[in-house]
Amino acid sequence: MKIIAAPSAIPVHIISGFLGAGKTTLLKQLLSQKPEQEVWAVLMNEFGQIGVDQQLLPQEQGYAVKELLGGCLCCSSQMPMQIALSRLLSETKPDRLFIEPTGLGHPAQLLEQLTEPHWQSHLEMRALVTVVDGSRLHDREWSKQNLYADQLKAAQIIAVSHADLMTAADEQALLALKQEYLPYQQHWLQVENGGLDIAQIDVPYMGSSAKKQPLLRQQQSEIANQDIKQLPYHYIESAQGYSVAGWKLPKRWIFHFYDLLDLLCEQQNWLRIKGIFHTDAGWKSFNFNPEQFNYQSAEEGIDNRIEIIYAQDALARDWLAFENALMQCRKDAAD
Repeated sequence: MKIIAAPSAIPVHIISGFLGAGKTTLLKQLLSQKPEQEVWAVLMNEFGQIGVDQQLLPQEQGYAVKELLGGCLCCSSQMPMQIALSRLLSETKPDRLFIEPTGLGHPAQLLEQLTEPHWQSHLEMRALVTVVDGSRLHDREWSKQNLYADQLKAAQIIAVSHADLMTAADEQALLALKQEYLPYQQHWLQVENGGLDIAQIDVPYMGSSAKKQPLLRQQQSEIANQDIKQLPYHYIESAQGYSVAGWKLPKRWIFHFYDLLDLLCEQQNWLRIKGIFHTDAGWKSFNFNPEQFNYQSAEEGIDNRIEIIYAQDALARDWLAFENALMQCRKDAAD
């Protein structure tokens, strides 16, 4: 595909967030800061077939807004997004670009697409922003969803919207959330009425320290340092005295529920275990902290996944032994 863009790389901001978090309100406020002589562009993605958010943005000269309707540009085929973005760049030659994925999107996947080699000379990725609704942080049914967690983990900056409506319970939940996500080294901002200065988010995208690699047992015979994107894979990352080890495994893999539960309960010296698995008892989510082991039925996931957080060097642990034990829990191990 031929890509035509402005002579220099364009700063690109991804504004992510769960449904109703306040992404469009924040985006409108950011757009109001456009210098008069510049042209800014917005690529919006709505899950439905009728676009609404585009009508809420400025329509005057100096702005170019394009919508992708139906589906998710993060998860579906890359081609519609690639074409729409290429056309937007070539037709408007913007000085700055904002991308607002649907609230049902996985921004990390979109970021992977936009950091591919063929975009690097055209796009200058800035810190990925995820907006969370501060007034709903007390609602555990809302905040424990896997997609919500995915969007938080992908963020370099987390903008807490509706800060003026937060209750004491929300403030307490925010403190707990910050503690939970310490290993991801994010910058948290509290925002009232969408008020955020563009300079607060106009910082370089730092990339991820979590390199995805083949499963540990596969690395005994394969290239150990191969960075991959397809399932299955594992990663380990450390920051600020914390470590996170994670695995993502194909959705078609089915696990014995009680074997899996026993394995997780046997682990020691961890701070948090979170996962969702396709089991012979249906889809199950696990949310363990040192005070309470919670597990329950869950909605069908997009894959099997687990993360374990420790307050020590994860590299010193025998992750191969854990992974082998995890694979022994598979019901469909012949696949």
